[in-house]
Amino acid sequence: MPSKESYDVHKEEKSLVQKAKREANQEDILAAALGMRMGPEKPSATFWQPLKLFAYSQLTSLVRRASLKESDRTTKSEKVHNFKVHTFRGPHWCEHCASFMWGLMAQGVKCADCGLNVHKQCSSLVANDCKPNLRHIRKVYSCDLTTLVKAYNTARPMVVDMCIREIESRGLKSEGLYRISGFSDSVEDVKIAFDKAGEKTDISANAYEDINIITGALKLYLRDLPVPIISYDAYPRFIEAAKLTEPEKKLEAFREALALLPPSHNETLKYLIAHLRRVAQNEKFNLMNAENLAIVFGPTLMRAPQLDAMTALNDIRYQRQVVELLIKKGDVLF
Repeated sequence: MPSKESYDVHKEEKSLVQKAKREANQEDILAAALGMRMGPEKPSATFWQPLKLFAYSQLTSLVRRASLKESDRTTKSEKVHNFKVHTFRGPHWCEHCASFMWGLMAQGVKCADCGLNVHKQCSSLVANDCKPNLRHIRKVYSCDLTTLVKAYNTARPMVVDMCIREIESRGLKSEGLYRISGFSDSVEDVKIAFDKAGEKTDISANAYEDINIITGALKLYLRDLPVPIISYDAYPRFIEAAKLTEPEKKLEAFREALALLPPSHNETLKYLIAHLRRVAQNEKFNLMNAENLAIVFGPTLMRAPQLDAMTALNDIRYQRQVVELLIKKGDVLF
């Protein structure tokens, strides 16, 4: 009868043989996926190890996307992917068609916001289901508004929320609010702080005693948006609505224009306009009525989409009228 020691040795040898067979099968599959022709003598383990690491990471990504339920794929707030041509190191598979991405350079495109890797020809077929990842968001200012709120999973950008809370806590009665500019270097400091620390940024009176620095930081954030709060797509409809003279038709046209805004833009505009209404209600102290605020925020909230200089110049008065009406009629429009 064999001893326990010999049985354990036999069991261990059998396990090693099975493991070697599994690894050989995996290597054959990987070679087939890469289109490699293997000779009688297979490469050493050091050749396969980095290829396996890359392949498994890519396959995991494919499995993750394939396992998403249909309900998870449809989001309430759609966001298009921010694809940029990318050179991948090592083997990569397209996360849309699951085919290998051939070439040594610029094999495909990668979403700068969520990291999705696809063929260039597949990028136009991918659904607008980008879910930005904080690892890919390098700054707060100049970042697309929808990208930022999706990455931080918030209703509005943190800069808007935090600045408005701070202004309303200690600055609503400050004379010339939003009209008077804060010290530019200090405003830039706030911008840098938000880019580095995000929602942990300290904008309290201990850090910035002058409330005009906070209003300046908020205005700078809105100006720096790649797509303004009132988006380029909705811009013409707002201008057309401002030109109408009949009150009821004008309000209806404004409602239709607001419906064209992306959800995150609409929510941010609603919150900002409610704040500006409270500023205007303190006109007795701050001397800033709806018209004055509209002069400040008109060109900040909406910008002409690639129009000629003369048309853009003519639109300035309508931009003011748009913001003024939003402030005065915000309670019935939102």
